[in-house]
Amino acid sequence: MSQPITVVKRNSKGEEVWQYSGSLLRRETNKIVVEARFRQPDLPFKGTVFREGDRFVEIYYTDRWYNIFEIHDREDDQLKGWYCNIARPVVLEADDRLSYIDLALDLWVSPQGVQTILDRDEFAALPLDRQTRARARAAMDELQRQFKINKKPDF
Repeated sequence: MSQPITVVKRNSKGEEVWQYSGSLLRRETNKIVVEARFRQPDLPFKGTVFREGDRFVEIYYTDRWYNIFEIHDREDDQLKGWYCNIARPVVLEADDRLSYIDLALDLWVSPQGVQTILDRDEFAALPLDRQTRARARAAMDELQRQFKINKKPDF
């Protein structure tokens, strides 16, 4: 049985910008897997539509500078793609609450494997130190390689 968990997204300054509830599916040494539902109005995005009620399987890492959301249709559970956030490693603030600091840079991967880097301008505008920028770029490179080789994230 899964337990409720709150996910908190923070901006680069550490300020909370969004929070929502999900279900904790698994907790491992360096990985937390959460299931959540999309709770926004339908949103057209890169040839698909994120619909209210779509199922998100979210993978957060304590030792990697990204997280991965595998998105499934609310009606037939068909895979829509993977939305990857370049972010500082997740922090488990309590047994029922996790947070991550989003660094704006994102990667969208379609079910066919087509990769699109998003929000480069937002990332460039963030007041980040050189080391943080380098880690974020390395995280993007790692994600892109992983999707080229494996075609699917390691859940």
